[in-house]
Amino acid sequence: MTCSNRQRGFTLVELMITVAVVGILAAIAYPSYQDYVRKSRRVDAKNTLLDLASRQERFFSVNNKYSLAAADLGYSALPYDVPSSGNSSYYQLSIASTDSGKTWTATATPTGAQAKDVCSSYTLSDKGTRANGGTGANRTDCW
Repeated sequence: MTCSNRQRGFTLVELMITVAVVGILAAIAYPSYQDYVRKSRRVDAKNTLLDLASRQERFFSVNNKYSLAAADLGYSALPYDVPSSGNSSYYQLSIASTDSGKTWTATATPTGAQAKDVCSSYTLSDKGTRANGGTGANRTDCW
């Protein structure tokens, strides 16, 4: 009978190659994941702006003027922290008017980690004009 004392397992070189491959994959995947998360948060900002527009039109149909008051539009306060998934808020909603109730412009400004997004802030006016700021001001994929 022969007895083999040969050990079985992975060599250090094999383990280091595996760690290097996993590191390369993570370096590629993580920035893509962060970009995907930023894009999903944009939807919250855009939906909130569109909801504000419908609230403004509802108020206008009854009062024949637009409102800048949070209570008139059903918000607790303005600027309003746009809720996102979980308990976080990545955009802040504000409303401005230049001629006391005849027009309005709403802006969703990114806060926290979302401030790194290329689309930056979103604006929507009473005329339905949509725009975004930052380095993505001329991008067609932001709205």
